Amino acid sequence: MRRILKENSLTLGFGGAFLLALLGQAFAGHAGFNDELVADHLHPIGLGAYLTSSEFAVDVTENWQSEYLQFSLYIFGTVWLVQRGSPESMKVDEAGPESDKDQKVGAFAEPDSPRWAYIGGLRQALYSRSLGIVMGSVFVLSWLAQSITGVIVHNGARLRGLQAPLSWSQYVTSADFWDRTLQNWQSELLAVASMVILSVYLRQRGSPESKPVGSAHSATGVEG
Repeated sequence: MRRILKENSLTLGFGGAFLLALLGQAFAGHAGFNDELVADHLHPIGLGAYLTSSEFAVDVTENWQSEYLQFSLYIFGTVWLVQRGSPESMKVDEAGPESDKDQKVGAFAEPDSPRWAYIGGLRQALYSRSLGIVMGSVFVLSWLAQSITGVIVHNGARLRGLQAPLSWSQYVTSADFWDRTLQNWQSELLAVASMVILSVYLRQRGSPESKPVGSAHSATGVEG
């Protein structure tokens, strides 16, 4: 058990931190939402009702879709885009999907390679892009969930103000939706751009996200 915990500590650590943060968001969001209800002379709701409400769902999915957008763009973008000196980048003259030999697929697969790395055709093509496909799919589904729960929340506020509700298509083209969405997107893209360029000149000893401390600033695609 100790070995399993150690070998999976990165996933378990961040997964546990995620659950704690989500729990904290649930309690804080519940309190804040009830404050809004009381201010509107409405009855507060219980925690269970809040956790199954569109108000909670839209806040959660809004953040999820921006995070998965960040990683999807990063995964696909780093195939072709480079930054000289960054460990987050392919080497400048090696951008692209690489050869079968470099990727260890087909005839170049090794004994411990995943089974679909041996197989050609559609299965290998899908597996070769499976990380980007899954991350992109989660982004699309999160964005769809955000838009659906968001229009419910937005229309609830409009009805309290005696305004007519919006359709889903009207909401996803509204200023409210894109204001919420772009606030998250710009921060995520800034974080990625900062990580890429700062890792050229700064170091974090022992981290695979950093070059070795003594590596030259121009060293590209080298991890610590």
